[in-house]
Amino acid sequence: MSEKNEIHLDFRERMTYGEYLDLDRLLSSQQRLSGHHDEMLFIMIHQVQELWMKLILHELDGAVTAIKNDDLSASFKMLARVSSIEKQMIQAWDVLSTLTPSEYMEFRDHLGQASGFQSYQYRLVEFALGYKQPRVLKIYEKDPALHERLSEALHKPGLYDVAIQALAKAGFTIDPGILNRDVTETYEPDPTVEAAWLEVYRDVEKHWQLYELAEKLVDVEDNLQQWRFRHMKTVERIIGQKSGTGGSSGVGYLKSVLDHQFFPELWEVRTKI
Repeated sequence: MSEKNEIHLDFRERMTYGEYLDLDRLLSSQQRLSGHHDEMLFIMIHQVQELWMKLILHELDGAVTAIKNDDLSASFKMLARVSSIEKQMIQAWDVLSTLTPSEYMEFRDHLGQASGFQSYQYRLVEFALGYKQPRVLKIYEKDPALHERLSEALHKPGLYDVAIQALAKAGFTIDPGILNRDVTETYEPDPTVEAAWLEVYRDVEKHWQLYELAEKLVDVEDNLQQWRFRHMKTVERIIGQKSGTGGSSGVGYLKSVLDHQFFPELWEVRTKI
C-alpha cells in the first residue's frame, strides 16, 4: 500500500492530535497584559517551567509510592526522569536570559505583585523533597481548594522520609524520633541516618539497591540546585538587586536558598568515605 493511502486525512469522526493535546486551550493561554513583544517570552518560559514541574510532581509521587512498597527498582526510573526534566528546566533559563533589563522594564509593572515566589507547584516540589515552610500557605488562602492541597502535601512524608524508612526496613538502626518525626517541619540531619548511608557507601555490593537510591536522590538534588542557581543568575542579569515583584528580596532570597540541602547526609558521607 502506498504512503498516500496509509495517511488518514478525514478526521470528521476521529480524534485529532490537537484535540488529544487540547492545543486550542493550551495555545490560547498566553495573554500579554502589556502588548510588549517580549512579554510573550516571559509568559511562555514560566508556563513551560510549570508544565515540567507538573510532571516532576507526578514522578515524585510515583517514586514515593514505589519506595513505600519496597519496589526500589521502579523508583529509579522515575527519579532518573525527574533529573532529566530538571536539566530541561535549567536550559530554559538560557532562553529567558535573552530578555534584557530595558526590555523587561517595559512590561514589569503589568505583573503587579505576581511572582514566581508564589508558584504553588514549586512549593509542592519543595514539600515533596522535605523542605517544609508552613508559613507560605498563607499565600494560597485566596483559593481554598489549592490551600487544602498544599496543606495535605505539608502533612505527607516526603521522598527522603520514605528513603530513610527503606534504610530502617533493610535493618539499619535509625533513631525512632526520625522515623516518627513531625513531617510538617523541614528535615534536619541525623547521625543515625548518616551512619546508615555511610555503611551503604562502604559496602556497595551488599547494599546495591540502597546505593542506587542514594545516587538517584543526589542527582535530583544536584540538578535542582543547578536550576536554582541558573534562576538566580538569570534574575540578577535582568533586574540586578531590585526587589522581586512579589515583595521578596529578589536575588538575595534566591541566593539564600542555595545553601539548603534536601538530603544532607548524602553530601556529608562523601567527606567521610
